[in-house]
Amino acid sequence: MKKILIITYYWPPSGGPGVQRWLKFSKYLPEFGYDPIIITVDPEKAEYPIKDYTLEQDVRADQIVYRTDCSGLYEYYKKLTKAPSAPYSGFVNEGTPSLKQKIARFIRGNFFLPDARRGWNKHAYHQAIQIIQEEKIDAVITTGPPMSTHLVGQKLKKRFHLHWIADFRDPWTDIYYYNKMYPTPVAKAIDRKYERNVLLDADQVITVSDYIKKQLAAKSPAIQASKIKVIANGFDAEDFDLIIPKEDVFTITYTGTLAADYTIDSFIHTVKRLSTSEKLKLRFVGKVDLGIAQKLSEQLGDSVEIHAFVAHADAIKYMKSSSVLLLIIPNIEGNKGNLTGKLFEYIGSRTPILCLGPTDGDAATIIQVCKAGKTFEYNDEEGILHFLTSLLNNFNPQSPIKENNAVNCYSRKSLTQSLTQILAHHED
Repeated sequence: MKKILIITYYWPPSGGPGVQRWLKFSKYLPEFGYDPIIITVDPEKAEYPIKDYTLEQDVRADQIVYRTDCSGLYEYYKKLTKAPSAPYSGFVNEGTPSLKQKIARFIRGNFFLPDARRGWNKHAYHQAIQIIQEEKIDAVITTGPPMSTHLVGQKLKKRFHLHWIADFRDPWTDIYYYNKMYPTPVAKAIDRKYERNVLLDADQVITVSDYIKKQLAAKSPAIQASKIKVIANGFDAEDFDLIIPKEDVFTITYTGTLAADYTIDSFIHTVKRLSTSEKLKLRFVGKVDLGIAQKLSEQLGDSVEIHAFVAHADAIKYMKSSSVLLLIIPNIEGNKGNLTGKLFEYIGSRTPILCLGPTDGDAATIIQVCKAGKTFEYNDEEGILHFLTSLLNNFNPQSPIKENNAVNCYSRKSLTQSLTQILAHHED
C-alpha cells in the first residue's frame, strides 16, 4: 500500500467536529490502497476545548500514530484569562468578553500568528523528518485549523520535494470570528501572506465547499483554481446503524455550538405560536451562548432543555430520536458557503431538518437535493410555522424512517474514495 503522512493537531481524545474529518478518512483509506501515518500532539500537552474518549473506538487497531511534544502558547492565555480551557470556535464559551479576554484576544490576533497552536509546529516537523527518512512516503497532508499546521507541510515540501496537500476545513482569514481577535492592519497583512503562500506552495488544496474554494482561489491571481478540490464533510454510515426509537414527545433538537452570531429570535417566536395540545420539547446539545440560553429559558420555559457537551455517539442518539433537527447557519457575510459537518450527520440520521439560513446557499441546496428537510430565511416565521405544523400534525413516533439514496455520496467511505482519486491524480 502507498503510505501517506497526515499531520493533524486534532485527533482522539480530542472531541468536537474538527477531529472527525481525518479520523474517518484514516478509517477507510486502507480499503482503497493507502496506509495513513498520523502525526498529532500528545493529548497531555494539547489544548482541546473538549475531549471525547469514545472517538478512540474509531481509530483502527493497526493505525500508526505518532504523538509529539508541544510548546503550548495557550498556557499564557489561560494564566491571563483564568479560563479552564482554550476558547471554543467563535469564542462561544466566553460570552461577552471581559477586559482580560479582550486583551488576550488582541495578543492572540496580533502576536501569535497565524495562531497560538504554532508552538506545536517544530515538534511535528522534526517527527515528520524522521518518518520521511525511514518510510517511503507518497504524499504529505496537513489539515487546518489550526492553520499553522500548514506551515509544517510547507517546510517539508521545500526540504523533501514531496507532494503536499493542504486541507482547509474552514476559511483562514475569512473565518467569521476573525475580527473578534482585533487584528491590526499589520497583523492582517502578515496573516494573509501566510495564507497566500500556503495556497501557492501546496501541490493541491482541499476544502469543504465551493464557496470556500472561490474565496481561496481569489487570494492571488497566481493561484490555480484547478488545483483546489472540494470534498465535503460527511457522515459515517456505521455510526447510524443502531436502531434508536423516536421520543414520544415531539422533539426539536439542536446539536453543537450556538454562538451569539446565530439568529434564533424568529424561531423562538414561531415555536411560541405553534398550536398544540401536546407537549413540545426543545433540546439543545452542546455549548450555548449565555445570552441565547437566557432568552430560551425566559420565552420557552420548561419546554427547553440544554445539555452540555456529550460524546459523539450520544449526540447521534439524540439526532435519531428527535422529530426535527434544527440547523442554524450564522447570519454573517459569506454564510452561503457555510457547510458545517453537523449538516451531514443530520442528513445521515434521516430526521427532518429545519434549516435557518440563506435559501440560495450551499446547505440549502444539499438539503433540497437529499430531500432532507427545508431551509428558511431567518425571519420567515410563516414558512417556519407551516413546516413545523405539518410535521407536528403528522407526528407518529412509531413511523418508519424514510430512506433516500441521494445521501450516499456524503458517506465517509464515499468521500474517502474521492480523496484517493485526488491522491492518485499526482501519480499519473
